[in-house]
Amino acid sequence: MRLLFVVCGEGLGHASRSTKLAKYLEKFGHKCYFASYGKALNFISKQGFTVFDTYREVILEGESGYFSLSKTVWSSKGVLLSLARSLRDIRRIIIEKKIDVLIADTMYAAVFAAKIQDIPSLFITNQNKFASANDEHSKHWEILSSVVEKYLTLPDNIIIPDFSYPNTVSAYNLDIKREDSSRYKFVGPIMDAKLSDYKIEKKIIFASFGGEPFKIPMYGMLKEIANERPFHQFEVFSTSPGLPAESRNFKTHGYTDDILSYMAQSRVNILHGGLTSIHESLFLGKPIVMIIDPYHPEQWNNGRKIEEIGAGIMLPGDKVTKETLSDAIDEALNMKVPDMSYLFVQEDGRVKTMAAIEDAVRKHNSR
Repeated sequence: MRLLFVVCGEGLGHASRSTKLAKYLEKFGHKCYFASYGKALNFISKQGFTVFDTYREVILEGESGYFSLSKTVWSSKGVLLSLARSLRDIRRIIIEKKIDVLIADTMYAAVFAAKIQDIPSLFITNQNKFASANDEHSKHWEILSSVVEKYLTLPDNIIIPDFSYPNTVSAYNLDIKREDSSRYKFVGPIMDAKLSDYKIEKKIIFASFGGEPFKIPMYGMLKEIANERPFHQFEVFSTSPGLPAESRNFKTHGYTDDILSYMAQSRVNILHGGLTSIHESLFLGKPIVMIIDPYHPEQWNNGRKIEEIGAGIMLPGDKVTKETLSDAIDEALNMKVPDMSYLFVQEDGRVKTMAAIEDAVRKHNSR
């Protein structure tokens, strides 16, 4: 089959999991193409795939460094035009490359293009219910959840790149109706790593919790904590400018191809609460300190689940101080993370997604 992945370019989490899946599919003789935008374009190209530039559908915006739905809506007021342009681009690629199956990773116009061209489509997401720590019951989240729920009736299958219940990390971000449950496929994390590939150690404090403006001072707090803990080695990863100067036990890094090799050496992972990095930490059996954006509609819910299973501690970004961060690190250092290694074997996201693709093709062809 010839497959087209249409991938959200906000960050690299979407591109990372989609390219891992595509590499797996190509082992079975399938041909994979990509369409995306932003930093993801270069990342996908470096993975060896043909990638087409397409339109950004929504412009995510913030206020004082935090996610802002109102500003995002205002900045995305041309969303209908962007969707139309994206739809046009994706239809052209489907026709030119004779695409058999479309997989959209949180890109919405692509599924409409697949419908028009009458080919099977799948949508990758770990969220159909929206809420944030600071306004859980706001009407705007209810409206957004309702719109997305209706949209998700369009793809042949919806891929949830997470463990099945009751181990679903993103459980609080999902509300699946019984009548729709057969189309929601919990495939497990989409990863291509084996534990045997890594030497699991407890040598460093690993930190990669985003580059939003409100988080830059927190890297300064972390540097102060490092100064007070000469017996701990801090390894910090961020592509944002403004990080503190390095010292003997505080090292900074930009983008790295194999970040898991550093996470495997950690005693604690300080993260931002995104699903991909949480899965990576659980895979390696590392406790997590999550510094979340309290206005972000995903991170808080992921953090709630991680706290419930005893794998980490959540800190709202607008309330973090040097003292609370230091205390959270100490608490995490004494945590024993539940062994979830068996789940990564049982629920291989690549294997189960390929089965979901085959199921979508069968259903589409039987109509």
